[in-house]
Amino acid sequence: MPKIETTESLFFGLMGRTIDDAGLEAILPRAKAELDEHDAAQKVIKFELNDTNRPDLWSAAGLARQLKTYESAQVPLYDFFSTPQCTMDNGGRTFICHKEAAPVRAFSLGFAASGCTVTEDILLALIQSQEKLCFNFGRKRRTIAMGIYRSDLIKFPVHYTGADPDRTRFTPLGMTEELSLREILKKHPKGQEYGYIVADKPVYPYLCDDNGDTLSFPPVINSARIGAVEVGDSNLFVEMSGPELKDLILCASIMACDMADLGFEILPVKVIFETPNPFGSELTIPYYYQKPAFCTKSKLARVSGLALSDEQIVKALARMGVHAVTDSDNVYATVPEYRDDFLHEVDLIEDVIIGHGLENFTPVMNLDFTIGRLSPAEELSRKVKDIMVGLGFQEMMYNYLGSKKEYCDRMNISDEKAIHIANPMSENYEMVRPSILPCLLESESVSGHAVYPHCIFEVGKVAYLCPEDNSGTVTRNSLGFFASDSRIGFNQVSSYENTLMYFLRKEYTLQALENDPRFIEGRCASIICDGKTVGCFGEINPAVLENWGCSMPSIACEIDLDALL
Repeated sequence: MPKIETTESLFFGLMGRTIDDAGLEAILPRAKAELDEHDAAQKVIKFELNDTNRPDLWSAAGLARQLKTYESAQVPLYDFFSTPQCTMDNGGRTFICHKEAAPVRAFSLGFAASGCTVTEDILLALIQSQEKLCFNFGRKRRTIAMGIYRSDLIKFPVHYTGADPDRTRFTPLGMTEELSLREILKKHPKGQEYGYIVADKPVYPYLCDDNGDTLSFPPVINSARIGAVEVGDSNLFVEMSGPELKDLILCASIMACDMADLGFEILPVKVIFETPNPFGSELTIPYYYQKPAFCTKSKLARVSGLALSDEQIVKALARMGVHAVTDSDNVYATVPEYRDDFLHEVDLIEDVIIGHGLENFTPVMNLDFTIGRLSPAEELSRKVKDIMVGLGFQEMMYNYLGSKKEYCDRMNISDEKAIHIANPMSENYEMVRPSILPCLLESESVSGHAVYPHCIFEVGKVAYLCPEDNSGTVTRNSLGFFASDSRIGFNQVSSYENTLMYFLRKEYTLQALENDPRFIEGRCASIICDGKTVGCFGEINPAVLENWGCSMPSIACEIDLDALL
């Protein structure tokens, strides 16, 4: 869960009053937060936020806003947002997002702020907000990277484009040497940390003003001149870049509201997009794009268990920062500019419940009588484990995520039925395993020094694509076992399988298994129960063993346990 740190002076200044630890612990649940630590000597307070759907709370300003709003039931108003119907005056401040950036990091936008002198507390608060939004919400800068700049040194319009990594040069923050963008990836600490995001792209993201002065190389590092905000500055420009425009707009809205609460005047910037997007070719940032939320009163009463009046519902939502109106059947809410977590009517109901006060709910004893017991699937899994241990096998446990190289390429099979992760953190976790056998072979590949025979198994879950299912995928409980020795073959694996099915009291037949490159053709079989295939076994193909670096003959079996229920 995200954690934030702030000084007493900043947080209590935002709250408008000093609060002791007991008082903080009493009010923080209103924002799904906890007091992590209060260092009275250093005058530092640390909070832990338990709602990962509310990035607007990941700052001292955002947390204080929610707590103050809850106490006053007054919805905060921000008058600097443009809408599809209303464009704010941008004061000549323009930002051009060029199409040349599309191959590497398609979008960037920003806004300006002035009228507040940056103090040490404010500077630390801005840096922390930047880090939390980019690291947590922005997936370590992959989807959101943010820069804060000294706008007095900027000549508008600002340009965001794709630049030649070898010919484009500037002095990065924290250094005195001018480097090319490619050199920054190798020599600068931030380049070494975040350079992988753009290193393999034909062009690199680049931000400069109309004079050609560098603002930054997003998502890596700011320039040493314009990008070095210091205590005493009062005019700032905030920019964020990434592949998803909606996320960037929300991030800009959160930062704008936070900075307004800190005392800044927010100055809108007109952004011109040359890359097609759902929002159009021009936007004035900050921009309000949220759609109204609603729920029925009948569902609210059913979920909450309370019969609330219209006045109570509106006040409860106001305490959560949400402006709402009601009619005879429904509740309609205007989503705050800094939130985008109303995905279903239950989300609105949750805000009503929290705003009404959890302390107002009378605890009720559970009237249903149930008996705790193991599910049939778990009972079967435990029985299978006992049988396999009795056969001399050692139980293993593996991750359910892995790479295509392990799950498919080394097994010489296609990945057409495998479930791929849309945005994997690394290739080591890019796919949900479709079979247990690759995991067992991976263990064998690093066990050549151990005394033979090697006998291992796992009872776990596998998943694969299934168009017939409503979700398009299925998850199954499966048994996989593997054995390796100098003299081992089809007879041994058939014996193990036969023993297992005998103790499970399952009648079965065998059928020749064809076109399965994992096994030696003619020395493998399918297991048929009640007319359907429930598993397969056989001798591992030498080509597969070679892919894994295994030298001993090996056998394996995999059975769909759910099919045996």
